[in-house]
Amino acid sequence: MHKDFIYRKNPNFPNRYISPEKLFFFLQQNYSSFISEIGTSTLGKPIYKMTLGSGETKVLAWSQMHGNEANSTLAMLDLLEVFKHQPDLHEKLFKEITLDFIFMLNPDGAEKWTRRNALDIDMNRDFLKMSSKELPLLKKIAKNRKYQYAMNLHEQRTIFSTDGKHPATLAFLAPAQNYERDITETRKKAMAVISKIYKSIKGELKNQVARYSDEFYPTSTGDNFMKMGIASILYEGGHFPGDYLRENTRKFYTIALYEGLTAISELKGSISGWENYEKIPENKETHYDVVYRNVKLNTNFDCVLDIAVQYKEEYSEGDENISFVPIVVEVGDVGRKKGWKEIDCTGKTFICDQKFPKLDAPMNFYVE
Repeated sequence: MHKDFIYRKNPNFPNRYISPEKLFFFLQQNYSSFISEIGTSTLGKPIYKMTLGSGETKVLAWSQMHGNEANSTLAMLDLLEVFKHQPDLHEKLFKEITLDFIFMLNPDGAEKWTRRNALDIDMNRDFLKMSSKELPLLKKIAKNRKYQYAMNLHEQRTIFSTDGKHPATLAFLAPAQNYERDITETRKKAMAVISKIYKSIKGELKNQVARYSDEFYPTSTGDNFMKMGIASILYEGGHFPGDYLRENTRKFYTIALYEGLTAISELKGSISGWENYEKIPENKETHYDVVYRNVKLNTNFDCVLDIAVQYKEEYSEGDENISFVPIVVEVGDVGRKKGWKEIDCTGKTFICDQKFPKLDAPMNFYVE
């Protein structure tokens, strides 16, 4: 991490959940001269683009394409807070780059805390059909301005680790632009940026930074931006031990966003160091949130098994933050995977309103 950078959490947004109206008010009150409305969502909510800097290298970034991935928005809000207290960092960075940042591309989904938009369209698979109202706004901006780089900001589930032991708190990807996954010059530019991010943060986030799988998705945004010649960098914020509200992830996401912009400002299209991208460990799907081991069910035959649970994030209107509902996602032999929390139920009593747990339903049992 750059030694001069001091992380600051934006005090106006203390929670993981962000009300679109609160975000819009904050931007209008504090950054009115830097924002413009680029269009509206399916349900008529405004979508804002913030422009910072005057440098030659142009960068396009966007947050909350998936409405329940708020840390991408929070990272930018925290970065603005850092710049407020450290204007020298802002001045140095934005002499070199011009950043167009689209806040909350999916405000309808953000309000309800859902991945998809109000029409249940996954915008990250809508680049060709353009069925949504929101994705064409992003595509039009990308086509009308000559961007060298794009930052596609997302979050990933708690299921991923870097090595089967440590969670993938951050993951990055230089997307493929064809099924062969050719290492093109555009991909090398993105790889060079990611390599510099990794070098900067791996000491602070030891064994918790991964590389996302580069399977080609012909309908996704990042893959198609690569085809357009825009070096696209995918960010994924993930799990941090014991931190389901992702406060630590938020901090490191903000640092990584700053490091990414700094890397772009220094590289200016260079592919220097791109080879180091392959040294980043790849995401591994190894974990559940909780695994109950050796559970003896109340059946009329001997039945001992494992039960895996994942927390489902939910938002109820009027709440200040999201809540977590434990869902049974696997029963039987779960030996091939681990739990971030493991509970050995050997010799304990399984208490449930039925003889066995119901799959894909809220957890209805406990063990004592």
